[in-house]
Amino acid sequence: MNRERMSMIAHTGHPIKAPLDDDSVRRLLDRGLPRGDERVLDLGCGSAEWLLRALATRPDLRAEGVDISGDDLARARRAADGLGVGDRLVLHHRKAEEFVSPEPFDVVLSFGATHAFGGLIPTLAAARRHLAPGGRVLIGEGIWERPPSPEAVGILGDLGDLATTVDRVVADGWTPVDGHISTRAELDAYEWACWGSLAEWALDHPDDPDGPAVLRTAGTRRSEWLRGYRDTFGFVSLVLRRTQQGS
Repeated sequence: MNRERMSMIAHTGHPIKAPLDDDSVRRLLDRGLPRGDERVLDLGCGSAEWLLRALATRPDLRAEGVDISGDDLARARRAADGLGVGDRLVLHHRKAEEFVSPEPFDVVLSFGATHAFGGLIPTLAAARRHLAPGGRVLIGEGIWERPPSPEAVGILGDLGDLATTVDRVVADGWTPVDGHISTRAELDAYEWACWGSLAEWALDHPDDPDGPAVLRTAGTRRSEWLRGYRDTFGFVSLVLRRTQQGS
């Protein structure tokens, strides 16, 4: 099974694709979209859950999403039409790092997609290319809450702690204007939802040739979380503005 399909199944029960509950998402959107009539871009939007929530509560908002998963985008289109916001949502089926728009955006989002750009700072560089002067970026990134084991670094890569991550963002020319550190409950709920969705799919499709591999993936992810990095991994969501607005 390809990665896109696996990701879609894993996030069935948690389409935000980040360890955030509904209240946290609502608060971040309120801080990132203060006017309610912004043009918003989501780089790596998946099924566009962030955009759908923003559009449903802001009738003057217009949004565009970019993702490589045609299945996710099809789900986003059906959901948008069902909510009555389809006329204000444009979806682009392509790699987020290759997307080009003739007009800048007031807000750029990226959650669960920094790997597509090669990390946090390259993702911010991509967001900067699309951002209008005075605009905002909403971004989520994994962090270490305490020193990780070598095994945890091998699983998740070279993350920083919270202070280091914020320092990197500031050194790159951004000013944090708000943020949220995911709670342990948010982190656990996200992980349980992801590996649970994979396991249930495999159990519900016993004759599918991909079933055993999906079930193994669920077990591997569960083991990595419970035994590998649950006690060290965290997640920070930041609302950012450019320190020098003209740059």
